Amino acid sequence: MKAQWVTGSLVLSLAPALTQQALAQQVFKTEIGNVRVETAVSGLAYPWALAFLPDGRMLVTEKPGRMRIATRDGKLSPPLAGVPKVAANSQGGLLDVIVDRDFTNNNTIYFCYSDPVSGGAQTAMARAKLDAGEAPQLADVQRIFRQEGPPSTGLHFGCRIAQARDGNLFLTTGEHYSARNSAQTLDNHLGKVIRIAPDGSVPKDNPFVGKPSAKPEIWSYGHRNSQGAVIHPVTGKLWMHEHGPRGGDELNIPDAGKNYGWPVIGYGIDYSGAKIHESTHKAGMEQPIRHWTPVIAPSGFTIYTGDLFPRWKGNAFIGGLRSSILVRLELDGEKVTKEERLLGELRERIRDVRTGPDGALYLVTDNSAGRILRVTPVK
Repeated sequence: MKAQWVTGSLVLSLAPALTQQALAQQVFKTEIGNVRVETAVSGLAYPWALAFLPDGRMLVTEKPGRMRIATRDGKLSPPLAGVPKVAANSQGGLLDVIVDRDFTNNNTIYFCYSDPVSGGAQTAMARAKLDAGEAPQLADVQRIFRQEGPPSTGLHFGCRIAQARDGNLFLTTGEHYSARNSAQTLDNHLGKVIRIAPDGSVPKDNPFVGKPSAKPEIWSYGHRNSQGAVIHPVTGKLWMHEHGPRGGDELNIPDAGKNYGWPVIGYGIDYSGAKIHESTHKAGMEQPIRHWTPVIAPSGFTIYTGDLFPRWKGNAFIGGLRSSILVRLELDGEKVTKEERLLGELRERIRDVRTGPDGALYLVTDNSAGRILRVTPVK
């Protein structure tokens, strides 16, 4: 085993099987001082999302189709009964989960997944009652939305959920990779942001309600594959990011009825090197507030509201998959003024990022021996 110090942080050259144990707790430098990263929960297989319960425990999804409850001291419940069958193939499976804003009164959660259909799978969202007692389980499970359009054989499901202040739900959907042009038409749910009520009904003020041949659930369109969505804690607006191909990851603030360009405009090229876009700009199509080339492969998204990192309050944090980093963005209103890239020495694909009720940042790592990491300041 070899070890060396790089910018104040210990980097270990280990076989992957040993790396997690060696990095159970480690200190890293940031622009505001040192932070400690420790393993809060281990023993997960391709975890995708976490959501905090009022008592501080965490709901965790695993892509193969399991949902568990985890405690801060690392204990994991058995898989919850009641989770529907998922198409756990390639990028598909059991994906995002959130708790209702009024969970303490209604015990309601929402989760999204790749729902098996003839010819492949579609992004779907369900609601359920969570019984978090000694034998945790889901009850009264109801599918409240399922994509319509050409099914996916395993790619680009999107599948992040955000609940607005009015209780309505936003859901991101991918364009299934092979049906990219569907993102530009309104007769399907591919490559869209969806907005529905908690019972699955369509809010009357959705932008395409009553328009011929348009799906009324659509909020915005022209998206590729978004795996990050959050409601801004100050403005209440939806923010989201999406994967580009080779180049052109985007950060967007999707407005009702707007077209965000994919695949007509963008900043990337195809994986083969071929040209995809007509240009980077076109009338009637929106520009991202930030884009990344080379890609960071963004997944997970939080705007920090805790007290442990006062200088980070109001900053956006985005996980990186291909880049294996945590991206910190300083914001001035709806403009990004600075970017810092953190924790690259971990060499972990970061799938989800959440602000914990204790003020720590929690990260979900994407691999067969997945973990939940807790990030706190070194005092």
